Amino acid sequence: MSNTQARVPLKARKVSFSWDGTPLHWVPEDPFTTHTINVLHLLLPAGERWFVHVYKQALPHIRDERLREDVIGFIGQEAMHSQAHDEVLPHLREQGLDPTPYTAQVDWFFEKLLGDRTLPPGRPRRWWLMERVALIAAIEHYTAFLGNWVLNAEELDRRGADPTMLDLLRWHGAEEVEHRSVAFELFMHVDGSYRRRVRTWATAFTALVFLWQRGTRFFMENDPTLVDGRARLKDLYVRGRQGLLPTTGDMLRSIPRYLSRDYHPSQEGDTEQAVAYLAASPAATAAEKRAA
Repeated sequence: MSNTQARVPLKARKVSFSWDGTPLHWVPEDPFTTHTINVLHLLLPAGERWFVHVYKQALPHIRDERLREDVIGFIGQEAMHSQAHDEVLPHLREQGLDPTPYTAQVDWFFEKLLGDRTLPPGRPRRWWLMERVALIAAIEHYTAFLGNWVLNAEELDRRGADPTMLDLLRWHGAEEVEHRSVAFELFMHVDGSYRRRVRTWATAFTALVFLWQRGTRFFMENDPTLVDGRARLKDLYVRGRQGLLPTTGDMLRSIPRYLSRDYHPSQEGDTEQAVAYLAASPAATAAEKRAA
């Protein structure tokens, strides 16, 4: 696979999706896989709004015009991702699964715990900005990992997963692969401290694992069609072996790659594959036609 990234401007594709025909368990007869992936709809709207907010604060610190253009393109794509996943939530409510108790916790996490703080100008304020820029770089390592995974998750197709949901996930995943270098390059440009990279990776990884397992458990326990819905670690391992979710081994092997001193996100995923999917995605091609 090719890891070369052609320098083309990043653009936000104004996609839209209709959820009328999408069942609650969009992976047929597999609520666990469905709800494990559904956590994306709970985490991403607040998380990507936070990305945009932080990066707007980082723009004045960028001294490289090409990087500035990439960051502006990144902001546009992330804002669109947030909107697209947010629009799934009313569909879940219509099917009897109200995500509000969980999304309220996620909103608090990004808006309060990781939000702006009343700090004096100068070094304290810059320190908090650099911490958050580094956190985003670590999180984007995993969004690129997941984007690459879903582009190649052929087992979801074989199991009859809902095509609209797959298009949302693969459109998003392809854009994550497309812009996978931006967050890391911004961090290296404005700071680049290896100690900060390691420290914020540990924070991001711990938070993602905690929020994801909590979200899966929330979905399984509140699914109106399940009598005794549980989210077990064994199910995660089994679905990984089946190709329905990322494998535990692949997730663990992603850790030393990010922590390597010579790491660069171009090592992750395949730009050509991502661009090819975006050229074929029903939602992305429809957005192109509307724009034209």
